[in-house]
Amino acid sequence: MASASPCKASEIRKAVLAIGAAGLIAGTLDLGETLVVFGAKSPLVIAGGLLGPQNASRGGAGIYILGVLLHYLFVLSAAAIYFAASRRLHFLIEYRLICGLFFGVAIDVVMRFIVLPLSAMHARGPYQYHDLVLGLVVHMVLVGLPISFSVQRFGEVTEPIDHQPVVN
Repeated sequence: MASASPCKASEIRKAVLAIGAAGLIAGTLDLGETLVVFGAKSPLVIAGGLLGPQNASRGGAGIYILGVLLHYLFVLSAAAIYFAASRRLHFLIEYRLICGLFFGVAIDVVMRFIVLPLSAMHARGPYQYHDLVLGLVVHMVLVGLPISFSVQRFGEVTEPIDHQPVVN
């Protein structure tokens, strides 16, 4: 079995660093905001999306840790999606501010209208206007921007962003 080439190994390290940094920064900011706004039992609610509200309401350190791990899994998955997309769609790196804000909106929409309704909590609307705005702003600023800036900073594209043919 042949080992990966140094170039390939470098790209893998770059991807892991970019996705890891983006996920940890955005996940920590988002979890911190969630704990402040919704209280210390928020990870139990996150775990309740997988286990069901009856099982999660029992609490305990294991269920609390599961909620925190699930939260980071979601954010790391979002960071991996942004990183993978940025390999082909170079404008995600070039215009990271605007793309990060829009990515935060996309994350909020996916969470609110797909993940939460399909979870064991079956969370659905109608939503209060204040909650919609708070969710959008939080996901735009505390999740989308850290992901886009981290991917740009740690996941440098080795090929030129402008794919114009060279004319001699």
